[in-house]
Amino acid sequence: MHVLILGGTAEARCLAELLAAEEGVLRVTNSLAGRVSAPRLPPGEVRVGGFGGAEGLAEWLCAHRVDVLIDATHPFAATIGFHAARAAAEVHVPLLALRRPGWVPVEGDDWHGAGSLEEAAALLPGLGRRVFLTTGRLGLAAFAVAALDELWFLVRCVDAPEAPHPARMEVLLDRGPFTLDGERELLRRHRVDVLVTKDSGGPATAPKLTAAREAGVPVVVVRRPAVPEGVRVVEGPEQALHWLKSRYS
Repeated sequence: MHVLILGGTAEARCLAELLAAEEGVLRVTNSLAGRVSAPRLPPGEVRVGGFGGAEGLAEWLCAHRVDVLIDATHPFAATIGFHAARAAAEVHVPLLALRRPGWVPVEGDDWHGAGSLEEAAALLPGLGRRVFLTTGRLGLAAFAVAALDELWFLVRCVDAPEAPHPARMEVLLDRGPFTLDGERELLRRHRVDVLVTKDSGGPATAPKLTAAREAGVPVVVVRRPAVPEGVRVVEGPEQALHWLKSRYS
């Protein structure tokens, strides 16, 4: 059985490691978008780059005789998620979406929901002036608006961002997982008074939420896009493995 994993996440790597133990039963190809300059490569075959939309992905599935497609991309990679759903339906390949659970506020959190980066940017003037922006290097244009020119941004991302970006900005190149002590020190040292994050979920970047709660820092949380209608969703690699085994056992 040939399994194509649309990856780039910790969950995708974990699933690839689990499937490596099924050698002889499964052939696994891991697909990475190529947006990170030095990605952590999973075990198994790896391809890097896009497919050319839903049509290109459908052609690839047929040409390489893929039996099962698993979308284990980032919860905010909405475009590839919808392309995967269209392509799988077109060529009748079973599709599973692997999505880590989203974060849930607890007592003491001061969270402000936003439906997009633009909505998040619009909330900032009423919340603070020193912003810790952890939404990645893509989408910074939403914060590069005149209304935010007086705000200062600490932008943390894996690779250096390109323009357009906020007028007053310091870039911190780093990759999770992050520690609670490290996040506490970051907020203190940079005098952060508002945090912006996507609801990515998972433990790797969650310590910033705890640090913000302890410091009384408000958090703007961008809600994740919905999974395409009709696509089965599991929350962990072990569940995905169980689903796969049910198809070939």
